[in-house]
Amino acid sequence: MRDRKVPICSVHPMEQATIQCLGCLKSKIPVAKSYHCSAKCFSDAWQHHKVLHERASSALNENGAEEEELFGRFGSGGSGVLSTAGSGSLSNFGQSHGVINGPVPLYPSGTDKNSGETWFEVGCLRTYTPSADDIGHALKFECVAVDSEKRSAVGPPTSIMTSRVIPAPTPTPRRLIQVNGDVLGHLDLDSQTSSLGTFTVLSYNILADAYATSDAYSYCPTWALSWTYRRQNLLREIIGYHADIICLQEVQLNHFEDFFAPELDKHGYQALYKKRTTEVYSGNPVAIDGCATFFRRDKFSHVKKYEVEFNKAAQSLTDAIIPAAQKRVALSRLIKDNIALIAVLEAKFGNHGAENPGKRQLLCVANTHINVHQDLKDVKLWEVHTLLKGLEKIAVSADIPMLVCGDFNSTPGSSPHGLLAVGKVDQLHPDLAIDPLGILRPPSKLNHQLPLVSAYSSFARMVGVGYGLEHQRRRMDPATNEPLFTNCTRDFIGTVDYIFYTADSLTVESLLELLDEESLRKDTALPSPEWSSDHIALLAEFRCKPRIRR
Repeated sequence: MRDRKVPICSVHPMEQATIQCLGCLKSKIPVAKSYHCSAKCFSDAWQHHKVLHERASSALNENGAEEEELFGRFGSGGSGVLSTAGSGSLSNFGQSHGVINGPVPLYPSGTDKNSGETWFEVGCLRTYTPSADDIGHALKFECVAVDSEKRSAVGPPTSIMTSRVIPAPTPTPRRLIQVNGDVLGHLDLDSQTSSLGTFTVLSYNILADAYATSDAYSYCPTWALSWTYRRQNLLREIIGYHADIICLQEVQLNHFEDFFAPELDKHGYQALYKKRTTEVYSGNPVAIDGCATFFRRDKFSHVKKYEVEFNKAAQSLTDAIIPAAQKRVALSRLIKDNIALIAVLEAKFGNHGAENPGKRQLLCVANTHINVHQDLKDVKLWEVHTLLKGLEKIAVSADIPMLVCGDFNSTPGSSPHGLLAVGKVDQLHPDLAIDPLGILRPPSKLNHQLPLVSAYSSFARMVGVGYGLEHQRRRMDPATNEPLFTNCTRDFIGTVDYIFYTADSLTVESLLELLDEESLRKDTALPSPEWSSDHIALLAEFRCKPRIRR
């Protein structure tokens, strides 16, 4: 039995139905076609509706003589054709609503008696969004060329048919877990004024369509790998988190312009975007991916945007330290088309403190994707170091909290992760042995002064007991204080995504719970029908620390 939902008029999709044709139900016509908003609506549509009955009867009953007995005649009184909302009949039938597929014709488009199949026309637009009524049925998209002057068909129709419609998988809900006792976040509570409001930040590599191939993810059903499915599933997931700031990686330029920017705009988000430097892999300008940052207009306003192009930094580096004869080789190693998008936002929420009532509360958000082959450890470390040095310059120019989000393609224990989390790289780290261009020398220069802490390391510092807390601790690596994984494919599982924050200006209030590997392995790995990326989303809730009187 379908869920009980408000039935919608088959003729006027914006109106609630009050009358139902019982004859449609007896002849097994799709229930959506049986609803009407008023007796006048049903009367006006009767000529078309009668054709619906006649053709359905012809398909289901070889002797069309049963039409009168089965349906009666409209207006005959007591024929059982109509049921009103007052009778309670409407509550027994479900229909998905909220989807507009154009005016719905009230007659089947054809019947194949040899196969016993009956086709009903359900839409007449260029696109069609399946509804709950379509579950279990195949869909056929038919297109016919028309002579615009004669208004007649030119040639036979062309059609394609789908497999049977199935219900969309329902992703497992993920909860926000309160973080108790963020030690680093409470070091300087003395002499502080009241704190500002909280805000949430989401970081998510959504897996660009250009990379979501059946060769790479053969374990994922083709339909679940298609962009038309994944984009809706990703959008539902992203919107469901209600994040104030959203940092997405692997967002194709055309998908940003045509889908994510307009869709998230409907939900109150302003968008910023930076594409990668060249058309990597595909050579297709629209298929190039990049980083997209969205923020809620009611929570933040945009102050400034910085774009980091590591290709330009590589050119400057080679000009400075690489001999002319070796520049071509050096650039081929360094240029990987990666970028970072840095946004400076101004908060519109919270108490700015009695001591600085007119002072603006700014926030710097860096969003990056360090997509470098694992063999090029020197290049990966150099890019992370370059980004951090750029952020240091912003920090010097303004008293501003910072967030560094993204897919760094670096696991805990690697030199890039160490640089981010500790502020320097151990000079004996094995990654430093790979430096053919000498770009990491001397190792002592590989440091920064930003007090960055990984948000999810707060799970390791949680105090208290409870089923939820213990569950999260088991999904953390005690050796690194990072999640066991954020990326899960058939061939790799590990943590490469992070949300870092400056612990002198922000505290972690809560974190989005992590997923367990067992639940994901039921579909082999990610992506899957339930989760449409090979990464999992990370989300943290932060509170700004009030400024200390100096």
